[in-house]
Amino acid sequence: MHTKEKTSNVIVRFIIAVIIAIYVLFPFFLVVINSCKETADITSNPIGFNGVSFGQLIRNISDVVNNTHFLFWQAFGYSALITILSLILLALFGAMAAWVICRNKTKWSTLIYFTFIASMIIPFQVVMLPLISTFRDVGKFIGIPMLQSVPGIVFAYLGFGGAMTVFILNGFIKGIPFTLEEAASIDGCTPEQTFFQIIFPLLTPVITTVTILNGMWIWNDYLLPSMMLGQNGAVKTLPVAVQAFVGSYVKQWNMILSAALLAIIPMIILFLIAQRQIMDGMIEGAVKG
Repeated sequence: MHTKEKTSNVIVRFIIAVIIAIYVLFPFFLVVINSCKETADITSNPIGFNGVSFGQLIRNISDVVNNTHFLFWQAFGYSALITILSLILLALFGAMAAWVICRNKTKWSTLIYFTFIASMIIPFQVVMLPLISTFRDVGKFIGIPMLQSVPGIVFAYLGFGGAMTVFILNGFIKGIPFTLEEAASIDGCTPEQTFFQIIFPLLTPVITTVTILNGMWIWNDYLLPSMMLGQNGAVKTLPVAVQAFVGSYVKQWNMILSAALLAIIPMIILFLIAQRQIMDGMIEGAVKG
């Protein structure tokens, strides 16, 4: 009886997993097959394989990349620049903040930590308008434009991504023996040397995980760039550029879907390459935390 129950449970879980996988992957499936069609075939049968060809996919991608309304390489460059700068600052400052909060057991450090945690549950829609007005005023005060600029949106991502980064890294640092830092102090290391020579290298697995998760979020984010960079500004990330491209080519679905495919392919490749690191980092963080 137990064997039959276990077998039936495995079958049920497998069926549920397949249903969830189909539900999640179906939109991506539609984007891929329709990127390989002409507009007429898409409108006549969007979920069928009629008209699907690899040659048509190449032609669609070539038309999109060379289109002067889309400016693919410019948008790709801005997305890469914003993502890389944001991830470097999040990893560096997030690790510093998590280490200081974890090792300094005071009322202030506890308050700051719970402030980070509380910020994770505040919906972005609540702070949208105050964010824009604040950044506009700050830009005027310091003489550096914070809206429609790379530094402004990188600073915004540092704020919105810092909470999760500190939360995950804090749990990992708790598992690092404090005796390592005491030994470094006895050997004459300053706090800065202790952090960069001992703590930061030990954080590599979990920093890799946090960086990949933040990278996928920042690269695919549309709402924050559309508000801070605008639809008509010179600086556009790929999601914003795709949305502007949709407005220019409402009826040419083959080009629209090919543009969307180009925007999501880099993150798919990154996830497939780094999925092992993501899992290892999460497991180590869970065990140490």
